Amino acid sequence: MTDTNTQKETLGFQTEVSKLLHLMIHSLYSNPEIFLRELISNASDAADKLRFEALTHPEWLSEDSELKIWLDVDKEAKTITLRDNGIGMSRQEVIDNLGTIARSGTSEFVGNLTGDQKKDAQLIGQFGVGFYSSFVVAQKVEVFTRRAGAPASEGVKWESEGEGAFSVEATDKAERGTTIVLHLRPTQEEFADEWRLKTIIHKYAEHIAIPVCMPVAAEPADDDESVVAEQGKTYETINKAAALWTRPRNDISDEEYQGFYKHIAHDYDNPLAWNHNKVEGKLEYTSLLFAPKRAPQDLYQREGVRGLKLYVQRVFIMDDAEQFLPMYLRFIKGIVDSNDLPLNVSRELLQSGKIIDSMKTALTRRSLDMLTTMAETKPEDYAICWSQFGSVLKEGVAEDQANQDKVLKLLRFTSTHSGDAVESVTLADYVGRMKEGQDKIYYLTAENFNAASQSPHLEVFRKKGVEVLLLTDRLDEWLMTHLTEFEGKKFQHIAKGDLDLGELNTEEDKKAEEQLQESSQPLVERLQKVLVDKVQAVKATQRLTDSPACLVRNQYDLGAALRQMLEASGQKLPETKPTLEVNPHHPLMNRLSQTADDGRFESLALIVLDQATLAEGGALADPAAYVKRLNSLLMELA
Repeated sequence: MTDTNTQKETLGFQTEVSKLLHLMIHSLYSNPEIFLRELISNASDAADKLRFEALTHPEWLSEDSELKIWLDVDKEAKTITLRDNGIGMSRQEVIDNLGTIARSGTSEFVGNLTGDQKKDAQLIGQFGVGFYSSFVVAQKVEVFTRRAGAPASEGVKWESEGEGAFSVEATDKAERGTTIVLHLRPTQEEFADEWRLKTIIHKYAEHIAIPVCMPVAAEPADDDESVVAEQGKTYETINKAAALWTRPRNDISDEEYQGFYKHIAHDYDNPLAWNHNKVEGKLEYTSLLFAPKRAPQDLYQREGVRGLKLYVQRVFIMDDAEQFLPMYLRFIKGIVDSNDLPLNVSRELLQSGKIIDSMKTALTRRSLDMLTTMAETKPEDYAICWSQFGSVLKEGVAEDQANQDKVLKLLRFTSTHSGDAVESVTLADYVGRMKEGQDKIYYLTAENFNAASQSPHLEVFRKKGVEVLLLTDRLDEWLMTHLTEFEGKKFQHIAKGDLDLGELNTEEDKKAEEQLQESSQPLVERLQKVLVDKVQAVKATQRLTDSPACLVRNQYDLGAALRQMLEASGQKLPETKPTLEVNPHHPLMNRLSQTADDGRFESLALIVLDQATLAEGGALADPAAYVKRLNSLLMELA
């Protein structure tokens, strides 16, 4: 409904907001104090945005140049009031910012909600709660705001009880900025306490670059410069109010680094690692990089929001400067503060240039060094990092040739030595365990760990005690097309091309191979004749010890997983035929070679081919025919 006299509108929340509000109110009871961290963080962002816009509109800042955040408590009314003199909002911005979630990945986020309060609270932590965390402690929230540059008559009042609707109306507001009034729930009245709020500020907002002020409890000393009188009250600054990255590293505690990360990433969890560095000389800039603990909802949306917060001479420029890190490091959070870029730098100007290229090169290496140090000194933390971001890091093998060696050392795999599906084997581990005479890194791709670990292709390697990497990620087939060697050792897919064991094959093995080829020639020729339309060739092999047959692809053929992925994307691929390699010593193949009836031989040969297809994780072209032939065989045995 609309009242034209007061310009008051009552509007409904976006569906995703309503779900988020309900979830937060019922799931975040265990950590309600985060509401203050989020509101202070938003107020700090508003100050940053004002500083940036004041570059082109200096008059907006001149009317009140000291940017601050004020926090007041009314114990009797049970209210908390937080106000700032930042950029403020217009009427439409209020509707857009406080009525919707304007962030990519929203639908995925809502779709992932489980109803389990503990799991959903973690999801909220990944997504970021922002302003809506107010309703964790407040039964009603009022917002009074005016955008910088607008007249006092264009102030806006927003009000809601967080139950599906909110109202917006015009109001006079003398000062720019935003004031938020929280009317506390009866169960959250503990927050109507100044000491409690000061403790939270020290915990979460010590690093905020502008002062967070609260009323002075006692009469201040005359020479106390941190105390000022405003609007009839005396306020003191609670936090250190200095940009954390500008302070010496030795003066910053782990808790402060962790708090700063939570501020810029809107995350519940502490980061796994961080790197704080100041560059001086030809280029001057400071960087503070973090490795998160959990992947965001939009990690695999390459067009999603990513990048570092960019400051120029401590003036905030943009939130998501993606030009300073390559795509495969899009999960890294942090800030970069440059002294060499112009204050009016735009996104377009960041697309190229020697300064940008030099900073990107250095920041990429620092990020990789941070991950490498974590892997070496805190392997358990790196295991968490790999589980969340491993698939993204793999992209760097192809995308970043200059740092490929660094990326390769960060990769983790399962192998025949693993015993389970946990990816913990490094390429260096593998090379260090190579058998004497082994000159290749052997690997196998499959849909999952069970399929890989039970593959018949592993039989000869188990017999000789040779380790094989088991690659089960959908990206692995693509990854290996960009890898040729590691530390001088070439990679070989054990299910593609001729099996070359090099010096691992003894003279005895070579003689046995010659005898095998000679003795199995009649069986091979007969199978080749029957299966001529289905396979490229039939060969006798020593790679099998327990299985009757297996399929071997051409060295340059696409693997099954990559082929399925490309076909699913609409690409038409040429048909290729595998080679069927058989184990003449297997009882089934002995039985087959003794079968005189051509019809029965063909039926058994097709069963062997279909079983080899199933063993490699492939799909049968005619499952019904396979079942019919198998049933016929079983009936004969009955």
